[in-house]
Amino acid sequence: MTTPASRRALVVRGGWDGHEPVPTTEHFARHLEGVGFTVQRSEGPAVYADADLLAEVDLIVQCITGGEITGEEMAGLSRAVAAGTGLAGWHGGITGSFPGTADFMQLVGGVFAAHPPGPPRDTEGEGEDGEPSVYVPHLVQFTEAGRNHPVTRGLSDFELVSENYWILADDYVDVLATTTQPAGPGTPWHRPVVSPAVWVRHWGRGRVFVATPGHDLDTVASPEVSALIGRGLEWASR
Repeated sequence: MTTPASRRALVVRGGWDGHEPVPTTEHFARHLEGVGFTVQRSEGPAVYADADLLAEVDLIVQCITGGEITGEEMAGLSRAVAAGTGLAGWHGGITGSFPGTADFMQLVGGVFAAHPPGPPRDTEGEGEDGEPSVYVPHLVQFTEAGRNHPVTRGLSDFELVSENYWILADDYVDVLATTTQPAGPGTPWHRPVVSPAVWVRHWGRGRVFVATPGHDLDTVASPEVSALIGRGLEWASR
């Protein structure tokens, strides 16, 4: 049986620089090292084709927004998770990875659809093109399941001013927290839309953890988000 002191994590990062894949993953690499993990870094998903390496990894932390993955790499990742390697990530680094790759979307269970702004009176600042910012105040609310799950037990609802993700998810996710896209003047939807913000799932012998908060280092380093994701990484590990 693997002990905490011998666990091994693989950080796989890249993609769009706006999500700060290196600073954010280094923040959590320090957390993992502090609880006894050995952490290896990989720039891009080519490492997923290395079956021998993945067999020795207890946790994969992925932060790749966009990007591409080959069939061999995707198959290697799927096999590793099904065999017991944990997979975890946050924000676009896992819900916006490898657009159009159905196998990856199925593995993760949810995919980024949009981050629509709230009504103009609810937004803070303006975007570069003068449109309302997608940084909007919103509440991360824990579900009843979340209040009883080891990842989120004892955590309190918290507010963020950041991107609020509209997520498309399947029925095999255990939703631990949600956010709401409000309806109002200027929105084409006519009632509030609730999206999963934190979820987990079991895949074969592996565990998957996803959190949608985490746009940049400032967000992941906030006490609430840092604690949430840190717990999720540890839970997902083999």
